Amino acid sequence: MKAVLADYPHVRALKEGAVFDFVEVDPVHKAFAAMVREQAYDVCEMAIVTYLQARAEGKPLLLLPVVLRSRFQHDHIVCRADDPLDVTDLAGKRIGVRTYAQTTGVWLRGILGDEYGVPLGKVQWVSIEDGHLAEYADPPQVERAPAGSKLIDLLHAGDLDAVIMGNDLPDDPRLRPLIPDAKAAARAWYERTHAVPINHMVVIRSDLAGRREELTELFVDAKQYADHRVGEIDMTPVGLEANRPALDLITRYAHEQGLVPDRLAVDDLFSLRGAAS
Repeated sequence: MKAVLADYPHVRALKEGAVFDFVEVDPVHKAFAAMVREQAYDVCEMAIVTYLQARAEGKPLLLLPVVLRSRFQHDHIVCRADDPLDVTDLAGKRIGVRTYAQTTGVWLRGILGDEYGVPLGKVQWVSIEDGHLAEYADPPQVERAPAGSKLIDLLHAGDLDAVIMGNDLPDDPRLRPLIPDAKAAARAWYERTHAVPINHMVVIRSDLAGRREELTELFVDAKQYADHRVGEIDMTPVGLEANRPALDLITRYAHEQGLVPDRLAVDDLFSLRGAAS
């Protein structure tokens, strides 16, 4: 089976064991479009919001209850360190994000709305890329930056008030997290929600549905060699119930933010119901 997975410690045993025919894609998010549009691989890492959109469009893909990448998101929205901008004063402001459908952006918009009362529809969102799903079009409150733009450059130039960034968030003293005491706020949020904010999970082609349990067990076995924890929190949980709190939230956020037309039921994400074959 052809597979695309980034090089994480908790999947290294799979790569070293030659379990799959691995295709190297760097950065891994560049594989998502080929998977949702062409089902180019048998097994593929995928951002959870990309998968939700694919399921809403009836793509022949199926989710495994395996988290490959997650992180607490509160410190991933930043503004200029010399800007007194407050997280509760974002109406009318311009916030950049790589693509409106980026999972980190969906998490942070949901958190801003739920925790800080930000009126998301009154924010001007500015993106620099298309989403992975060809059928998806950004909602009206999303503006495309000029071709070749970089979010950090736009922020420093004053064209943006804040930016949402993922793994490319720079360690730059000219920036500060928009959310005060972001790490403590993230921990308090986790204590309330019991949700590990999922970025990437594993999807398979739906014609491999009969091998779901076998494939999931492969990831469980590989994980024992390199568990990913923040303190006592397992950041790569496996299993439906372990991921239900996060999936309950992200399915709501995706619907509320106009990324999918209807809120998807969590249990259906792992079922052939609604997926093309």
